[in-house]
Amino acid sequence: MSQKTRVAVIGLGERGKQLLEVLLRMEDVQVTALCDVYGDRIEHAAHMVEEAGGDTPAQSTDYHEVLNREQVDAVVISTAWQCHVRIAVESMRRGIFTAMEVGGTYDLAECFDLVRTHEETGTPLFFLENCCYGRRELMCLNMARAGEFGEIVHCDGAYRHDLRHEIAFGTENRHYRLPHYIHHNCENYPTHDLGPIAKILGINRGNRMLRLVSVASKARGMAQYIRDQKPDDAQLLATGFRQGDIVTTLITCENGETISLTLDTTLPRVYSRSFTVRGTKGMYQEDGDYIFLEKDHREDMAEIDLNPSALWKNADHYGAEFDSDLWRSPSAGMLASGHGGMDYLILRAMLSAARGESYPAIDVYDAAAWMCITALSEQSVMAGGAPVEIPDFTHGAYKNRKEISTGKYALDK
Repeated sequence: MSQKTRVAVIGLGERGKQLLEVLLRMEDVQVTALCDVYGDRIEHAAHMVEEAGGDTPAQSTDYHEVLNREQVDAVVISTAWQCHVRIAVESMRRGIFTAMEVGGTYDLAECFDLVRTHEETGTPLFFLENCCYGRRELMCLNMARAGEFGEIVHCDGAYRHDLRHEIAFGTENRHYRLPHYIHHNCENYPTHDLGPIAKILGINRGNRMLRLVSVASKARGMAQYIRDQKPDDAQLLATGFRQGDIVTTLITCENGETISLTLDTTLPRVYSRSFTVRGTKGMYQEDGDYIFLEKDHREDMAEIDLNPSALWKNADHYGAEFDSDLWRSPSAGMLASGHGGMDYLILRAMLSAARGESYPAIDVYDAAAWMCITALSEQSVMAGGAPVEIPDFTHGAYKNRKEISTGKYALDK
């Protein structure tokens, strides 16, 4: 592999452009190829590369042409959800290190395709779940492994993000979410909340998810928003949306823990991932950004019960001991790189794996286990909240896996 890692970016919508901006700040990366179905996006991205001092990259509206190029060490796939897996499968079959953006899949077979292709080719896949590198998520990972929370019993997570404008104006903005909300009803975006929880619970590394149940509320938020904000859009006014406003999924794990996930994207609200860890000795809760450890509050429990807000925003107090080294001295460039620094860290972790310096911190088995929640939750919702089994994509190897990430960006023990 050349001194600079030669990266191709396939998919240059809003997310692809964000990732490209971060890659262009890295002196050890050369962006050699760009691809999107829209020519104007390619043209804009190529201009970004040139302005950053790079050579003019190869450009194509056909991802096959990009994957056929010799000057590509790693490919970053940031297209619409429904295209991720088929591009990743072809990339792995061509022996190219494959980094795939997040999202669920409505077809369980795609998860098996990812795993089968990796096992047949030996080509690594890195799943770009940036929330696994959030400051609080990494701090709680350290605290959990140090036993500060005691035995972990339950974790909560959510994707609470008002996406009504993005969905309603999907046609005008060429955004992929609109048809998903029309045709599906499920936990369609599980990995931001599930990913960090899965790492804390050792999913695929000594533990696994067994089954889930999902229920969905009625769908009213999008219809109301369109009446209020697009009253002249006759076609959209007449469109029925299947996607429930609130989807709740409960997952049980082999080691006895439960996981609660909530999708909440079509009602007015502020952003939150509601990341929560509960154990026999304490807890962390994102909403309020507080940690409660029983050992630290035995003497003032009565006072805290009367005024729990006294703990709010106390998590920084624990950072001195438990913050990840990745967050102890963040550079200005890292913090400005997108999503508060998480985009920089996930791409550095990806590049480390692409160069063979480490095993992927978020691998193909993680991708399959997390993405399948979408398809399985859709089955459960359609069956009135019936339990649905979650496959073991490791074929039993999770009990004593040898493939674990090491080094600076590791997320495994």
